[in-house]
Amino acid sequence: MLASVAGSVAFAPTVPVGRPVASPSIDVRMESVADLKELAGQLNPKVGFFDPLDLSNANFWEAGEEATVGFLRHAEIKHGRVAMMAFVGYCVQANGIHWGGALTSASKGGIQFADISAAGFPEMQWDALPTLSKLQILGAISFFELCGEASYLHEAQGEKHYMMGGKPGFYPSIKNAGVPHIVPLDLYDPFGTSKNASPEKKAKGLLAEVNNGRLAMLGIMGFIAAGKVPGSVPALDGVIPHYDGQPMAVFAEGDSFLPLVSDMLKFNLF
Repeated sequence: MLASVAGSVAFAPTVPVGRPVASPSIDVRMESVADLKELAGQLNPKVGFFDPLDLSNANFWEAGEEATVGFLRHAEIKHGRVAMMAFVGYCVQANGIHWGGALTSASKGGIQFADISAAGFPEMQWDALPTLSKLQILGAISFFELCGEASYLHEAQGEKHYMMGGKPGFYPSIKNAGVPHIVPLDLYDPFGTSKNASPEKKAKGLLAEVNNGRLAMLGIMGFIAAGKVPGSVPALDGVIPHYDGQPMAVFAEGDSFLPLVSDMLKFNLF
């Protein structure tokens, strides 16, 4: 939901026009609606500034214009990144590509990755996952979310939180920040391929990232809609099979032993 709302606002990540750049690094801070309107044309000249819900003039949590713009900008970038991965992942899984070997040990049922892939398209594959696997995935997401929101991690790297004048889309390094995790790589730019890019290349990349993210949000939601509502995406009729479950529900019938899940599944979202 947040991805679709944030994606409706035409926010352009680049250097604010008329503002001096104090360092070689690109400054993607946009503090006002005026900045967004001026820069929207660079992102998509055909569409320009597009904010049908007037979110840019809201005042989230009474935090002011700068914080509101920062929140919306960060939401769009983050959800665009997730959607790009989701779109590619959906295509891969829908074509039966999967890891080899076992997902769980013999004592846990000996479920193979091939068993999950055989369940059908990605929506069915998610439902077929063991509850523990789902909880592990949700736990990892929560960990990364907490790190991304931790102001002290931003400040340790000379940055600020995106609602406090920081860069929307910036994700702090957790590799050397005293945060325990089993993978010795950062979530963003794990191999350091982008850190030495020129300011011009970074500015162009930021524009491309938002455009690609917007397309990916439309794409992944198109896949989900086609599976749940027959005929909603005519181009995908006969390509994506019908899905009987709840695409917006994290848990399915097989997870009903968890607290509140049974009550949640009583609500028919579609």
